[in-house]
Amino acid sequence: MARAGFRSTGSGEAGFSYLALLILVAILALATSGLLTLGSIVQRRQAEQRLLEVGASYRQAISSYLNSSPAGDRRYPGTLAELLRDPRHPGVLRHIRQLYADPISGRQEWGLIVAPGGGIMGVHSLSKARPIKVGEFDPEDASFEGASSYSGWLFVARPSAAGPLSAPGQGGETPASIPTLDGSPVAGGLVPQNPAMVPAQVPAPTPLPLAPGGG
Repeated sequence: MARAGFRSTGSGEAGFSYLALLILVAILALATSGLLTLGSIVQRRQAEQRLLEVGASYRQAISSYLNSSPAGDRRYPGTLAELLRDPRHPGVLRHIRQLYADPISGRQEWGLIVAPGGGIMGVHSLSKARPIKVGEFDPEDASFEGASSYSGWLFVARPSAAGPLSAPGQGGETPASIPTLDGSPVAGGLVPQNPAMVPAQVPAPTPLPLAPGGG
């Protein structure tokens, strides 16, 4: 009888230890899941911030291209590659240092916003994912508030002064590769948006003089 009681006690302790182990494993799994979720959110926020920076760079480059147009050839770029090397000038003139990938998708492909008269007046991500950031944007990005997807973040440039735009001589395809920077000068420019996409209180920008050189 005593031996039977000892076996019963040992089985109970073993069962309790097994249950405690299961609880511990469950707690560790939940903790790991929480850390992964937190890490994913942090990475998404970083990608969002990078998208805002890259989009602003493209918007500024397109505005620079437009506002530095030679007389009689005032237009938007026909391709994003023209931002890297402006074909309208005899020397090498860059409006952007390199062609950036979409930070959300990691791909080179961008959505291109075509101007009414032709050419690329802006870009946007092709991602349909819902943004984490939905408010407190800078004034030039005020139209992004409440967007249901990253594709609604439209980085659009507009002319700094009224004037006819000539149609570009090329289509609006996105280049397949990223050219490397060779130290050629990068033109300066403004970063305005399409007037239909910014609050009425944002004043119209004024053109800046083109920088003679510098990387």
